[in-house]
Amino acid sequence: MTKRLLEHGLRSALLALLMAAACAAADPRETPLVQAIRRAKACVVNIHSEKTSHDADSLFAGGKGRKVNGMGTGIVVDERGYIVTNHHVVDGVDSLRVTLVDGGTYDARVVSFDRAHDLAIIRIQASRPLEIMPLGTSSDLMLGETVIAVGNAYGYEHTVTAGIVSALGRDVEVNEKQAYKNLIQTDASINPGNSGGPLVNLKGEVVGINVAIRAGAQRIGFAIPIDDARKTIAELISAEQLGQAWHGLAARDVKTPTAQRLVVDRAEPDSPAARAGLVAGDVVLRAGNVPVVDGVDLERALLGVKPGQEVPLQVRRGDATRDLKLTLGRLPNRNGAPSPVETVVARANNDAPAAAESGASQRAWNVLGVRLRAIPPAQRSLVGPKYHGGMQVVEVRGDSSAAQNGIRTGDVLVGLHLWETTSENDLSYVLDHPELGTFDPLKFYILRGSETLYGHLRVAAKP
Repeated sequence: MTKRLLEHGLRSALLALLMAAACAAADPRETPLVQAIRRAKACVVNIHSEKTSHDADSLFAGGKGRKVNGMGTGIVVDERGYIVTNHHVVDGVDSLRVTLVDGGTYDARVVSFDRAHDLAIIRIQASRPLEIMPLGTSSDLMLGETVIAVGNAYGYEHTVTAGIVSALGRDVEVNEKQAYKNLIQTDASINPGNSGGPLVNLKGEVVGINVAIRAGAQRIGFAIPIDDARKTIAELISAEQLGQAWHGLAARDVKTPTAQRLVVDRAEPDSPAARAGLVAGDVVLRAGNVPVVDGVDLERALLGVKPGQEVPLQVRRGDATRDLKLTLGRLPNRNGAPSPVETVVARANNDAPAAAESGASQRAWNVLGVRLRAIPPAQRSLVGPKYHGGMQVVEVRGDSSAAQNGIRTGDVLVGLHLWETTSENDLSYVLDHPELGTFDPLKFYILRGSETLYGHLRVAAKP
């Protein structure tokens, strides 16, 4: 009898616990929307920027210009402080400040960008590992599906709006310089400051990156599908882009409603990937300590790994799992022949080799990582009527800040900080300036084709 009473009491207690848990789970306020926002918001950061606005005709006139404040949103893609946002959020800025969900604020710098796809990577030196985006897929989005936008709307940090997927596959032309393909259209309110922030599904997974609104319209906003964005992000944080390291692996993201994986297409001949034993059809499961879903995960695992260092890989080949070791190599020089522009400049300068090794150019090589030649008067058409002249980039050092910030052979350097760079005397003035250290990072202006591009260079210690 006593035993039966004890068993009955235990069953009653267990039933009471289960009923309490069920009641708690059935809290009508704990909707899927609330749970999704709670999951996603930790990876969202608010971005505040400052840039100097100059009159178009006096970009390097020496005046201080007018300070303009900007705002945007970012999503953490790596716990070490790498954040993705839109390129237009950080384009031409003098300074960036990032605020985390816990209120912590940090200075940020632009690491890399892709103007065509309007994405950029910035980085902060966080005091702790950050939470990264809960990754979803845009491959199975449904018309009418509930989505949530999180962002720095009009400067109101971590603002949340909700709506539905209004359309898929939209092509949108913003202006003559910026057009987008295959966007998600949503009626979740997207305002100035939301750019670069996540579009989230009811699982709390990021399915898009908010990018644009339709001027004059109500509740018509657009986002880059996350599957498209992740391909660009992988390039922006790649070992080649940020570490001048090489693996030689060509792989593709496979994103379906039921599976997301990174599949090897090929390993370049005699590359680190080939020597590691990777072959077409392998599915990469893990790199180092990072579980691999797509190319971003693989490149994250290689961040900070230097040429000669080894990274363990786990792959699935057929029905078997294999452990491999990938040893990164140095990025090979793929620019054996000079560019057409470089050839023209060299032909116009009979003393080009001596000029390349002159004092100012050598200091630019040591301090900035670029070798420059002044554009001769006969080639002034390279800079057009807007500038008084410039200096041709004829070589970029692989491990330099210039390489990491996207400067290429053939670009024309037209300005540093507030000054034009039309000659070696201009270059010397900037590099020998007593306050050079206070310009770090040093703002640069380059001409590429008909576009003036902006960015920042870390100033290396002078030799």
